[in-house]
Amino acid sequence: MGRHDAWFRLTSISGYESVTRIADIVGVPQLRAIAAAVDDQVDRLETVEVDLAVAGAIADADADIWGAGLNYRHHSEDLNTSQPASGPGSYLRPSGTLVGNGGTIELPRQSTRVTAEAELGLVVGRTAKNVSREDWRSVVAGVTAVVDMTAEDVIRENPRYIPWAKGFDTFCSLGPVLVGLDEFGDDLLQSLQITTVRNGEKIASATPADMKYDLGYLVEYFSAGRTLRPGTVICTGTPGAAVINPGDTVQAVVEHVGTLTHPVR
Repeated sequence: MGRHDAWFRLTSISGYESVTRIADIVGVPQLRAIAAAVDDQVDRLETVEVDLAVAGAIADADADIWGAGLNYRHHSEDLNTSQPASGPGSYLRPSGTLVGNGGTIELPRQSTRVTAEAELGLVVGRTAKNVSREDWRSVVAGVTAVVDMTAEDVIRENPRYIPWAKGFDTFCSLGPVLVGLDEFGDDLLQSLQITTVRNGEKIASATPADMKYDLGYLVEYFSAGRTLRPGTVICTGTPGAAVINPGDTVQAVVEHVGTLTHPVR
């Protein structure tokens, strides 16, 4: 946990010695309680060195990871298709897709055209169902950066294959940090630049203000008739995708949030 311009091991904080799951601490009240505990105990806590370049994914192994497809006009143009009119394209991906920051993206032999996409991720902080669009902030603990991969040739062949095309090992990265939602007013959140970078070149960049379906809509949409557990991640769509090949390096850069970097093999 980062605070006071330093990092502390969560299990060294009194009261949190046995915590092992992100879902147990990700709610806004829980994060504030941890911050208060650090303030109270900072004189006795030992700092630790943290290398965010090799940080683990901001998700538990059993977390649900929802995704919104074609939420930016530019990305729909990449695929030569129109944006869906009745709601975003959507999918639920297996947690086996997760890879930590700095981990290698493994291109599957089942695809000849894989793309990588930078996204903003919303991390749910409390159990929620049927959340109204206006109340979305009340259930989201924070935001993170996302690298989302797609076997694009499969999607072009048949759009119904989207969950399969996104379900390969190493096809999702979340992190390297979780930034509390209370750090962002609505105006700042709407202006965050989300950028897909390949080999140092900016491929596409946009802000949440450019989304067809806004953040509140997405929380309402994905919580409709189903329970979202703490730690659930909603990936909110990409401004544009980069085709990746062995030897490439791909990045998701989310302004004021963080950068994910991955070599491709």
